Amino acid sequence: MTWVSRSQWLAPVWSDRRAPGRSALKFVWFGADYPLVKSRHWFAASALMIATFTGLAGTGLGVAPAASASVPVSLQGVDGSPTPANFWLASSTGGVWNMGGTASYGQLASPPTKPVVGISPTRDKAGYWLIASDGGIFSFGDATFYGSTGSLVLNRPVVGMAPTPDGKGYWLIASDGGIFSFGDATFYGSTGSLVLNRPVVGMAPTPDGKGYWLIASDGGIFSFGDATFYGSTGSLRLVQPVVSMAPTADGAGYWLIAADGGVFSFGDATFYGSMGSAPTPDPAEKVVSSRSGHGYWIVDQNGTSWAFGDAGAVPPTLGLMIKPVTPGDRAVLFAFAQLGKPYIWGGNGPIGYDCSGLALASWESAGVGFARVANNQYNTAGVPMAMADLQAGDLVFWGSDPTDWTTVDHTALYVGGGQIVEATGDHVQLNSLDQWGTDTVMPNGRHP
Repeated sequence: MTWVSRSQWLAPVWSDRRAPGRSALKFVWFGADYPLVKSRHWFAASALMIATFTGLAGTGLGVAPAASASVPVSLQGVDGSPTPANFWLASSTGGVWNMGGTASYGQLASPPTKPVVGISPTRDKAGYWLIASDGGIFSFGDATFYGSTGSLVLNRPVVGMAPTPDGKGYWLIASDGGIFSFGDATFYGSTGSLVLNRPVVGMAPTPDGKGYWLIASDGGIFSFGDATFYGSTGSLRLVQPVVSMAPTADGAGYWLIAADGGVFSFGDATFYGSMGSAPTPDPAEKVVSSRSGHGYWIVDQNGTSWAFGDAGAVPPTLGLMIKPVTPGDRAVLFAFAQLGKPYIWGGNGPIGYDCSGLALASWESAGVGFARVANNQYNTAGVPMAMADLQAGDLVFWGSDPTDWTTVDHTALYVGGGQIVEATGDHVQLNSLDQWGTDTVMPNGRHP
């Protein structure tokens, strides 16, 4: 026994399966993640050792109790999508984080001169481009660099890019509708010489790549080449700005998506539903057509996806920009910055963290505090959140008895799309929420 200044005992316990690759035996501070270490964790501690703790003599510590009935939590449909989804998240500083089955192809070693405004995967999803607001292009994996506007003085910042259908070129789009074409991308026109009511926020090529539509934040549509104008929301008063569009498979229609998840359909694009009446805290970033065109996904900036029509599976692999819109987003971005740091039992940072220490430090960076210990976090942090309603930064938990908060022994921060960031094993890492199955996932998360 070792007596320490915080009036805690240091006791040897078995490491649980949320620390793969670590030694089975570890030492636990009473009052850290296990304020009262459950009997299933004890190594062969002597009865005399146990009896020294006031009130614990005769409790049967060291003898496995009868297991409580497990109530599995269904993770199918968490945030409207099966888990795990596959996507990359990128930040304005050039960080890129691979989620689900996506591979890591790299990120910027230091923030660029101008902020990153977009990430665009290659056709085979074996690479991606990062796009900065000055038109600087950064290529990773099998993404080929075809040129940039990084050396030019632009009238307005670049807001995005669109690869050509064969992936051998791309267009850059500025907020005034200026178009810059590289590789086999052909210039068909722009609105750069016009005075627009609202800035352009993106573009979408036609299926054959022989034209494109430009989209303004008020839903105004400008068509060039073989792109046909089917309608717009330019004359409507929108609750939230339009952020993206997606053409139908035959190019004879398109959907517009607003930041609140509202969907507007034109031409042969069918309306299958929207999130406009029940928007989520994280803004919608994309609307993605299903393969048949008889449905679509609405995808939020954190990877949360909502399926409509026949879009029943996860959306195709996407690149998304995560911005610190909510305190939960800020907590997630803080946790991302800790990736790779060592797992330290009782660690509060900045050198290393344990699971609840990472959760607390991440939320403290967003100005929110709560209990330090995992099971107390499950019992008291913020408000309960149904697993189907998890938001970026919400806490998720694991325990031996889903009806008993005192059995909680692990926590993680939810990212979106069935993905989490956690301190486990020997370092802070990204994983899928269902990585250990569902039998020990606690029935709800917590929103601090």
